[in-house]
Amino acid sequence: MTLRVAVVGSGPAGSSAAETLAKAGIETFLFERKLDNAKPCGGAIPLCMVSEFDLPPHIIDRRVRKMKMISPSNREVDINLVNEDEYIGMCRREVLDGFMRDRAASLGAKLINATVHKLDIPTNNNDPYTIHYIDHNEGGSQGVAKTLKVDVIIGADGANSRIAKEIDAGDYNYAIAFQERIRLPQAQMDYYNDLAEMYVGDDVSTDFYAWVFPKYDHVAVGTGTMQVHKASIKQLQAGIRARAAKKLVGGEIIKVEAHPIPEHPRPRRVVGRVALVGDAAGYVTKSSGEGIYFAAKSGRMCAETIIEVSNSGAKIPTENDLKLYLKRWDRKYGLTYKVLDILQSVFYRTDATREAFVEMCADMDVQKLTFDSYLYKTVVPANPFTQLKITAKTLGSLIRGNALAP
Repeated sequence: MTLRVAVVGSGPAGSSAAETLAKAGIETFLFERKLDNAKPCGGAIPLCMVSEFDLPPHIIDRRVRKMKMISPSNREVDINLVNEDEYIGMCRREVLDGFMRDRAASLGAKLINATVHKLDIPTNNNDPYTIHYIDHNEGGSQGVAKTLKVDVIIGADGANSRIAKEIDAGDYNYAIAFQERIRLPQAQMDYYNDLAEMYVGDDVSTDFYAWVFPKYDHVAVGTGTMQVHKASIKQLQAGIRARAAKKLVGGEIIKVEAHPIPEHPRPRRVVGRVALVGDAAGYVTKSSGEGIYFAAKSGRMCAETIIEVSNSGAKIPTENDLKLYLKRWDRKYGLTYKVLDILQSVFYRTDATREAFVEMCADMDVQKLTFDSYLYKTVVPANPFTQLKITAKTLGSLIRGNALAP
């Protein structure tokens, strides 16, 4: 019997999972509601993703080697990559997602342009799941209702995951990302050629940061904040527009986007023979708000676990089999998430702590540790002397800014 796996959602998480499964000869169905979808996203990817996921040069709009951190008082700290072959890739999500989706389909995944709206969950462990969906390629604007029976489902359908709701995976806190794409005159685009900016302050984000990230022919200007402050998101966006105003002169807004971003993993990420990956699972980091690499990596790791179980002789993976993916994920990345969670809770509390954070970023040891961790997706331990020095400088920055809590 051939194992049948449905992957719902074709962003980096779903496409990576579908590609991995299809290459292994597993019958794979890849569902996507909007084939031209472009998730509101800063679009920054680490260097390790380019090589690990074999991304071609045309996927990368800009190779950013300079980062400018800007404090609430508009103190600027420049962070530059030292090694010439290192960079942060800036992508448009419609280009990146489209490439990864098409590659999965070319390798054998059956791409279905459809909206999944319901699952029939079997009572018998060996019976198939039934997916109810609307096929948008048939029946005109209304589509055609269809069903598909599969053995395993991977939910990669984002923060508002229908699959997560169907398996009662539980809720999580989430942030709201709001972004404007702004086409600039050539002189301003030249300024952002290999430079990205991050702004912090209560005026641009209550509990996160705002950004100006360069793309192919425009910049992405956006901000994020927790859902409890979502009513102020447009005010915060006006804040980043005001802070960056001199650099955006003559700019034309070509697109406005908004989207929820999960703030922590869901309570249940595997239920029965259904596994969640990417934003559906809640794999977005605190502090940096990054999720693209982790989405792709989680999709691949989940698929690899399914393949491993299938190759071991098991006809259909069980819930315990799929939970191997969770154990491996948490073992590999759990510390990264904890460290970034702590950093956000310490440095994004007040403008005083944000000033301390930007001051700390001027230190070369901090910059090296940060970039090594970001580019290669590990929490890289410094030697004890460097670690002690960084800790002392962190405390010094907080004390000078009167930012330490009582």
